[in-house]
Amino acid sequence: MSQWRLDWPPASGQRLGTCVLRQEADDFQVDELIDIEFTGEGEHLCLRLQKTGDNTEFVAKELARMAGLRPFDVSFCGLKDRHAVTRQWFSLYRPGKPDDTAFINTVNERWPVLDHSRHRRKLRRGEHLGNHFRLRLREVTAGQAEVDQRLSRIALEGVPNYFGPQRFGRDGGNLAKAVADGGRPRRGRNFKAGLAFSAARSWLFNEILAERVEQGNWHRTLEGEPSSEPTGPLWGDGGTSAAGVAADLEWAVVDRFPEVKAVFSSTRMKPERRSLALPLSGLTWTWESSDTLFLDFVLGAGGFATALVAEILDAVSGGPVTNPAS
Repeated sequence: MSQWRLDWPPASGQRLGTCVLRQEADDFQVDELIDIEFTGEGEHLCLRLQKTGDNTEFVAKELARMAGLRPFDVSFCGLKDRHAVTRQWFSLYRPGKPDDTAFINTVNERWPVLDHSRHRRKLRRGEHLGNHFRLRLREVTAGQAEVDQRLSRIALEGVPNYFGPQRFGRDGGNLAKAVADGGRPRRGRNFKAGLAFSAARSWLFNEILAERVEQGNWHRTLEGEPSSEPTGPLWGDGGTSAAGVAADLEWAVVDRFPEVKAVFSSTRMKPERRSLALPLSGLTWTWESSDTLFLDFVLGAGGFATALVAEILDAVSGGPVTNPAS
């Protein structure tokens, strides 16, 4: 495809104005929330780091290099943004090294080590509860009263659970890679290749969710959905696990994009489901000035803060393009 849609319709019908997001790194702050009782002993060293200007995969690779480990010996729960202040956990497989003091001090010279513990197993992708976001939106052009009204409604009703555009790479580069591979990943598929295929199924999810938003049924279940809440497909081999009306809608959307559909001819990706409503809690906001809005909220794992912002305002990035977050 020569052009990828990377902006999808808000449930409200239209956005109220524009804003600048990430003018400064601390305008976008993320705290990973986990519910793990660390054992204090074991073969894995767990570190809670604060990072600014580095994406998660880069930090993981650097930790592996610093510790003399293989890249897959360093694990984390989810990807976090680069142009932001983020605090998250990493685990490193370090058997037989009970004294971690020197290594922790070395890491602390590069990224502040906020907490640490030994644990009996590595951290796994997606096992965190979610993320606590604190965002500062600058140069807001919409009126305070209408923004307040929109936010009050969002706090009650939620917003569509779109994947953020950062998921798809610059100008859809991750999508282009997935289509170029044509569902036939090369031997020894690496992280970036896996990211491309994940981006393709995320993009199809967004297209299906957009169709549901335009039909006005994204917040209710359709006949044939395999769960009691409204969900959309994370496409895989065999397509979707839905049936009936839901499956007909999902296949109709995917059939519009044969090149993307072909990606899943041999990926061995099992079809999964994702909530159509963004898991959102604790939304509060403050006007720091007449055109500066501060948002505070918690999203479940896999939720994108940009999906909430896009329900209110068109955001212009004040910083560099970032790698994906979760």
